Amino acid sequence: MPRISTSRLTVNYAELEGRTGEPVLLVHGNVSSSAFWWPTIRDLPPGYRPIAPDLRGFGDTEPLPVDARRGVRDYSEDLRSLIEALELGRVHLVGWSLGGGVALQLLRDRPELLRSVTLVNPVSPYGFGGTQGVEGRLNAPDGAGAGGAAANPEFVRRLAAGDTGDASPFSPRQVFADCYVAQPPADVEPYLAAMLSTRCGDDHYPGDSRTSRSWPGFAPGERGVLNCLAPTHFRLDDLERIDPKPPILWVRGDQDVIVSDTSLFDLAHLGAIGAVPGWPGEGLCPAQPMVQQTRAVLARYTAAGGRVREVTVPGAGHSVHLERPREFMAALSGFLGGQPGG
Repeated sequence: MPRISTSRLTVNYAELEGRTGEPVLLVHGNVSSSAFWWPTIRDLPPGYRPIAPDLRGFGDTEPLPVDARRGVRDYSEDLRSLIEALELGRVHLVGWSLGGGVALQLLRDRPELLRSVTLVNPVSPYGFGGTQGVEGRLNAPDGAGAGGAAANPEFVRRLAAGDTGDASPFSPRQVFADCYVAQPPADVEPYLAAMLSTRCGDDHYPGDSRTSRSWPGFAPGERGVLNCLAPTHFRLDDLERIDPKPPILWVRGDQDVIVSDTSLFDLAHLGAIGAVPGWPGEGLCPAQPMVQQTRAVLARYTAAGGRVREVTVPGAGHSVHLERPREFMAALSGFLGGQPGG
């Protein structure tokens, strides 16, 4: 896999040697790497040049720290610097999970760089955890319930230790099988290795935290991955104002348990089902309606003249591109082919 020094950092990325065409930049999610895009890289039809970078702190890209006070801009500006270093011009941008949030941030800040945007089970435009309603109201002023302390400490410990076993439900292997996919691929080893490439600690995954007087007793810190997605740092509710407005494809699996209106990674939902004690109730801390929030933001984008297509894949989980590669590629290639020059 090639590496390139950009104006910001040294980036490791995957691509098909000798492939030319319209650039398609594939951005992976949290606790993963570019390896999660290999089926898409392989299957993307001629005429497109797939490029899948490792984000900072994942894979083999330079592991610079993440300043969560900037939301996901450390990541999105890294992508911008890669686009410039590779002299790609305007790109089709595809973002999965955390990568979907990064794609939305680059769309918000630099829409002129993008031919199109595809979101695959993306994080809500209001971040992950700590909000309620389709308008993303904070449950508490300090963002309680989101950020670094929201990660399961046993999963973090096993991830940092490089655990490859399946003895615990919190092992990376089991989390992949139970949460990343509803339909596991035949060979999970490349994806497990990609998960284990994640740098752990306050500057990376999951990040630091601080105490809160609001339930569940913690609030976002200022460093690391989960804090950059906290609603106090990441909020994209004005996408309808950008110009130009690249077309957006939103692909999601209806069995996703990570990005969901009843997410098993949302402390408020876990409190509601009795998995986390002390939940203050629906009135103060309802589950975050992640899918509804995304739909509301994209509806405003459409009303303001943008073009959005939503594709729901029945039976698929959080990783549609791995679980249902044919259906995903049909949606993606059809969307890309429908763009001017595609």
